Amino acid sequence: MTETPASRLALVTGASRGLGFALASALGAAGWHVLAVARTVGGLEELDDRIGSSGGSATLAPMNVTDTAAMEHLAGSIGARWGGLGLWVHTAIQAAPLAPAGSLDVKEMDKSIATNLRAPATLIPLLEPLLRAAKGTALFLDDPRGGEKFFGAYGATKAAQIALARSWQAEAAKIGPRVLIETPRPMATATRARFFPGEDRTILADIHDEAARLLSRVLTSA
Repeated sequence: MTETPASRLALVTGASRGLGFALASALGAAGWHVLAVARTVGGLEELDDRIGSSGGSATLAPMNVTDTAAMEHLAGSIGARWGGLGLWVHTAIQAAPLAPAGSLDVKEMDKSIATNLRAPATLIPLLEPLLRAAKGTALFLDDPRGGEKFFGAYGATKAAQIALARSWQAEAAKIGPRVLIETPRPMATATRARFFPGEDRTILADIHDEAARLLSRVLTSA
């Protein structure tokens, strides 16, 4: 079997559910080899079945993005096997329960910082040379909840993640890699259901439709 070129290798961090699952599925169906990272083994196996049924291929990596040693091993393995990375889609997120700022749970805040800020801060230096080697693209997904009431832990750490991504985007504008930041439409995900349990979900976007929309923007602007 011919090895996938680095330019057609897509790393999806947070691939086992929600929009990450849908984006990984769409990439696999479009002929990318998907390196799928998530903590949930069952979700990864479901993703593998879906990609396989569409004629695509995937490599499953059941890892926690907050485990620095695991992420170092992952990046080293990508470099050794493929020599570069065509696309990194970062969807891993910690969605802390809504709470007033005066009642934030410190443990939930620490988990939010670890996943939403420290993990991408760890991954960017590890993946930047791989993305440059393949003239690749990194995609971050904004959710502008910062400053909204009760969204202290999630909103603040997600805003910090996007601020980091914008800095990287500006720094890499001339030398690469290409860094994109997109804002998905409201979707019928489990995360959103925890935030808005009484919401009418029939008016929300389908995750697979939204994945197709986002990827059309990412891939056609390459």
